[in-house]
Amino acid sequence: MSRTDGPTVVLVHGAFADASSFARVIPELLERGLNVVAPAVPNRSLLGDSAYIASVVRRIPGPVVLVGHSYGGAVITVAGVEDNVRALVYLAGYALEEGESLGELQGGFPDSDLAGALVHTPFPLEGSPAPGVDVSVRADRFPEIFAADVDPGLAAVLAVSQRPLAAQAFGEKAPAAAWKTKPSWGLVAASDRTINPDVERYGYQRAGMTTVEVDSSHLVMLAHPERVADLIDQAVRAVR
Repeated sequence: MSRTDGPTVVLVHGAFADASSFARVIPELLERGLNVVAPAVPNRSLLGDSAYIASVVRRIPGPVVLVGHSYGGAVITVAGVEDNVRALVYLAGYALEEGESLGELQGGFPDSDLAGALVHTPFPLEGSPAPGVDVSVRADRFPEIFAADVDPGLAAVLAVSQRPLAAQAFGEKAPAAAWKTKPSWGLVAASDRTINPDVERYGYQRAGMTTVEVDSSHLVMLAHPERVADLIDQAVRAVR
């Protein structure tokens, strides 16, 4: 049952993580009386993941504020064109241009520390003789690159429970850019070692977003949940 008649906040996680990455933000949002949904993203392809999140959004009665972390920013860029999406919030995320891929946006800037810590693992594709490729982060390097300011015990758990991203997602081009028609907010994780913070800044500036910077690792939702909740609440209030 909805807690309020206001917008529903849909939290879209990124690569190498799952919806539990919002575990500290969700209580903050619920305490503010907001409706919250945190779906599991398949992390198989940008187009497929965006279609899945769009289907979740369409099932929600009333307006939606779509929040994307990291790769989830690329997902909401595409899924955010749904009619009931009223605003977008990017958390250390990729704000793609229409016709742009993750690889193209990221390729315009120096690599982050993540580039040297990726692991590529083949997995079977149903109906295909060739395997797919999963991309994950070396578990021994995950805490320092992804979660430097998160509790070390939690970071260790996250390192061994990653949800990989299929390599296919890096090359697919966004068929739409919802920020062109929807008000958007962006949070730059200024100490991010997973995504070069300049990639975040560039995407947000190009989109004309309202932007804040937090001195945080990539997992800003776990390191600074109040700051993240404040930004989401700002977007909710703006469109309520």
